[in-house]
Amino acid sequence: MAFREVTVLEVKEVLRLWRDGVSKKRIAARLGLDVKTVRRYLELLARAAVDPGSDLEAATAAVAAQLEGAQGRPRGEGWERCEKHREFIQKKLADDVRLTKVRKLLRRIHKADISYMTLYRFAVEELEFGRGASTIPVADCGPGEEVQLDTGWVGWLRTGLFGRRRKLRAWIFAAVLSRHRFVYPVLAETTATAIEACEAAWAYYGGVFKVLIPDNTKAIVSKADPLGARLVEGFLEYAQHRGFHVDPARVRSPRDKARVERTVSSVQDDCFGGEEPGSLEWSRDHARWWSLEEYGLRRHRTTLRLPREHFEAVERPALLPPPAEPYDIPAWSEPKVARDQHAAVAKALYSLPRQFQGLRLRARADSQTVRFYRGLRVVKIHPRVAAGQRSTDPADFPSEKAAYAARDVAFFARNAAEHGEEVGRFAQKLLEGPLPWTRMRQAYALLGLARRYGSTRTNEACRVALEVDMIDIYRLKKLLENAPSTVTSPGGPPKVIPITRYLRPPTQYALPVVPREKTDKGDPA
Repeated sequence: MAFREVTVLEVKEVLRLWRDGVSKKRIAARLGLDVKTVRRYLELLARAAVDPGSDLEAATAAVAAQLEGAQGRPRGEGWERCEKHREFIQKKLADDVRLTKVRKLLRRIHKADISYMTLYRFAVEELEFGRGASTIPVADCGPGEEVQLDTGWVGWLRTGLFGRRRKLRAWIFAAVLSRHRFVYPVLAETTATAIEACEAAWAYYGGVFKVLIPDNTKAIVSKADPLGARLVEGFLEYAQHRGFHVDPARVRSPRDKARVERTVSSVQDDCFGGEEPGSLEWSRDHARWWSLEEYGLRRHRTTLRLPREHFEAVERPALLPPPAEPYDIPAWSEPKVARDQHAAVAKALYSLPRQFQGLRLRARADSQTVRFYRGLRVVKIHPRVAAGQRSTDPADFPSEKAAYAARDVAFFARNAAEHGEEVGRFAQKLLEGPLPWTRMRQAYALLGLARRYGSTRTNEACRVALEVDMIDIYRLKKLLENAPSTVTSPGGPPKVIPITRYLRPPTQYALPVVPREKTDKGDPA
């Protein structure tokens, strides 16, 4: 049986026509009601004892109050069974038992057969089953104060000669007050693309918002926390440089960024739906056109204004000044200093002093420099080199190791000349040729011979070798080993081993020779 809802105006019209002397059937025909309904209203009027001729509003209110109390169908036996087992139903629902299981338990334990719809209505009306928490709409912020940020997959990008498909993601910005959007497609969700998207957004909006509200993407938030979220160092440095604050949303709390929460699906369907982008540049141009010309000129159902017009009139004047120069995006890392005193940053090698060997340092690399930090202190600054290259500072190494690593042949020639003129000439002869660094080991060995045999003895040996044009380190070494030493040891006269007190002559150790005797059979004895 269908029930028709009657409004207060219809009740008032019934009473007004009855006051003016119109018959019940005529009233029913004029208003499209059943004559029994008109008769029921008039009975309620008689029960209220209010004259519609003197006060029509009071009579209408009295009839409506009686109708409000009489609405609804009478409860049946199933509802009475639910009332009887109220505590049992309430306890099971509090224990997170499903309502269908509660119905089975009622049938098995209490022998109470209740239809599911009756049980469901009872649980909803009496026990507040299935009712979500009440929400209060959050007031909008002031002009130019907050912009919300979300990211997600919005389509496919075909690249290469063979049309390889790659997922197209997008950073989506939404101004909280005016709902004006900006979409920036990317191929990867990283800190660098997040900073790049923010830079493009400030250029699009013509200024910087005071607060950015992102979700807990790893590109921006390194540790999610409702009270003290930690940001990625690279993005935190960028926010400090541009002068805005970052207030990340809580985990699994979409209401914290409700203005941008459902924009990913609309961008996917409305902006890129049916499109076949062939390049990332085309995707970005199309997204910018869509944000300005389509979504920006579509009347918003909440503000009842065009987002683009609303933003231009109210929010743009309140923004912070736009960036005057592009931002140099840094890359932070924690490389380990290897045994060769070099650390790898962005696939390039940079030298560090010896005391940091084996330690992990924090490194910041931008387009010009690479800085290494030990705690809060900067320990080394290098110019940025391309991937695969190395930047070595000779001051980080001992002089001889630095010269060997840098192939500084002049260093060995200068050190050799310090041991004597002839040693210096021998070193110069040794290092002559088109590839002098291939003989640096021999020059290093020459310095070792000078330290071992002394400068005077080595200088004399080098003079003899140069006279006969013998430029060979091995023959020079033999010459030094075989030549008599005429140089006094720096520590004083050489030590003389004293003759042993009880030394015996060698004749005492000679054994007498005993002749062999032959046997009869010719064999030796």
